[in-house]
Amino acid sequence: MKTQLVIMAAGIGSRFGEGIKQLTPLGPNGEIIMDYSIKAAIDAGFDEVVFIIRKDIEKDFRDVIGDRIEKKVKCKYAFQELDMLPNAFKCPIDRKKPYGTAHAIYSAKSIIDSPFIVINADDYYGTEGFKEVHDFLISGAKDRNKYNMCMAGYIIGNTLSENGTVTRGLCKQDKDHYLTDVVETYEVSKKADGRITGEDENKNEVVIAENDLVSMNMFGFPHEFLNELESRFVSFLEKNNDNIKSEFLLPSVVNDIIKEGKGSVKVLPVNDKWYGVTYASDKEYVKAALQNIKL
Repeated sequence: MKTQLVIMAAGIGSRFGEGIKQLTPLGPNGEIIMDYSIKAAIDAGFDEVVFIIRKDIEKDFRDVIGDRIEKKVKCKYAFQELDMLPNAFKCPIDRKKPYGTAHAIYSAKSIIDSPFIVINADDYYGTEGFKEVHDFLISGAKDRNKYNMCMAGYIIGNTLSENGTVTRGLCKQDKDHYLTDVVETYEVSKKADGRITGEDENKNEVVIAENDLVSMNMFGFPHEFLNELESRFVSFLEKNNDNIKSEFLLPSVVNDIIKEGKGSVKVLPVNDKWYGVTYASDKEYVKAALQNIKL
């Protein structure tokens, strides 16, 4: 069975003030994080890569990674732009940014033609998650509900930054390891006494167990999920398109499907360490970690 790796790389890349961060060289020979994710995905059995980017970075993107990766695996491109909307919807003239991660996947709907995994371009997920998600997708799991989805669950202690607080989605599961909820938790960090704490939406302290699982936006979806995504995007735009800051987010879509009983998400525990560049000072830490990973 064919499977696709979908990489969300259209986000504004200047959070730490040094240009398009998805294209920042971090490996010993100038590799970027996507090099490592793509290698891990190919090794796990994924057959094709779908890059979701912005049209204005296409040349830089192809120069830095796209043309090189096309020599190793078949690649396709989708462009997440403000006018990439269903039906007769128009983007408000004052809106500056696209509609979020679920909008990114919608933008690639015409070129995703098989079960697929979704990842962020600027995160390194290790290798185990790709293998777990790939095996779930090719199993053709159809034992629960309409949409049989999966998610790699990372141990929270393996996802923290040494240079500041982060936001994490804590996974709530039932006894069979199916996701029941993702609880956004803010200002998460490891304290001097070893405790991991954060804040809920009301700024109350939350104490988190070091082995609790979190979502790092590594999802596996059946191809049929795309039709559900489109219908929900239409509903979202009917209610929210006048709000220029509204976002159509993948975790929210998944949460809604679960709560409505239309699908299930199997949580696949992953022991690998996750690496990302949340702060500029994270770069050296990530560079050091990548030195020992062979491409």
